[in-house]
Amino acid sequence: MGEEDVSVGVVGMAEESEFEGDKEDNQRRGTRTVLPGDLIGISEEYTTGEGAYDEKGNIYATVVGTVVEDRKRRVIGVKPLGTAPTVIKRGDVVYGTVSAVKNSIVLVDLAFIEGQEKRGIPGEAQAAIHISNVKKSYVSELKNEFGYYDIVKGRVIDPVTLRLDTTDPRHGVIKAFCPKCKVGMRRKNRVLECPQCKRIESRKISTEYGKGLL
Repeated sequence: MGEEDVSVGVVGMAEESEFEGDKEDNQRRGTRTVLPGDLIGISEEYTTGEGAYDEKGNIYATVVGTVVEDRKRRVIGVKPLGTAPTVIKRGDVVYGTVSAVKNSIVLVDLAFIEGQEKRGIPGEAQAAIHISNVKKSYVSELKNEFGYYDIVKGRVIDPVTLRLDTTDPRHGVIKAFCPKCKVGMRRKNRVLECPQCKRIESRKISTEYGKGLL
């Protein structure tokens, strides 16, 4: 190889190195781990990317992962820590337990897919129900629709980020427990009542409440 060839090769490597450096500068993956519903930015500074959604000027995470910021395009999103199980598809009806109720999102630990009760869902799959996907009418506060440890039934609308929808009358809470007595609550018209302390709770009640598989 001649000196000219070596020179060209070195220049090419330098240009490639600069290009990679530019890519790294323009796109930065943060070390901060976020959960669905966590604030990651504001729309005045960023455009919403994958794994995030915009609500009233604030950008929130829709998946568990790390924040990714594209400073050149001014885009911010979340890279999932893991991918959704391949067995879950758009349109699948799933069952799970509520593990967290935030201002605009509910987190659900998935148990199984309807029709595949004996198989279960591999890994630790956590889904999210956004406040806009709870029911067709207006929802002011999610705490009036779901409670901790409620067993819910919902339809998968995004199998990648594991977003659920419960607007169907058959979907929603199929079993709830009294926060005080820890016993199963009974349906009483449009609300739920504890058979022991008579506490009344409101929920997004499924028409199949008390008839579920769990």
